[in-house]
Amino acid sequence: MFTDPIADMLTRIRNAYMAKKRSVMIPASKTKKRIAEVLQAEGYVGAITVQDGTPAMLVVELKYDGVRPFIQSLIRESKPGHRMYRKADELPRILNDYGIAIVSTSQGIMTNKDAKKKGIGGEVICSLY
Repeated sequence: MFTDPIADMLTRIRNAYMAKKRSVMIPASKTKKRIAEVLQAEGYVGAITVQDGTPAMLVVELKYDGVRPFIQSLIRESKPGHRMYRKADELPRILNDYGIAIVSTSQGIMTNKDAKKKGIGGEVICSLY
């Protein structure tokens, strides 16, 4: 049993990139699917599909620039033992806004840039570039 399923998802993505895999399978949940959709919208991963079964699996296609992965760094920020909540004006800037942070807000999961535009804060889930 996982104590932190989001960290497990991020680790599976990191490991798949290091192993130069084309796709990665992750046990599905609504939160993980939304995080993957944000990554897809920002251009960090390719297609996302959900395979039915027990358990349902989320298949994420990974993107590469030649042999170099699109995601260079993927860090879990808020952990179960140490939650990281930030106001809109305190949201982190990742690599001078070349990277993104994924934030869980009252209006859903979105990037730090979108949350800052809407003027809402939330829990900083992870950061990547």
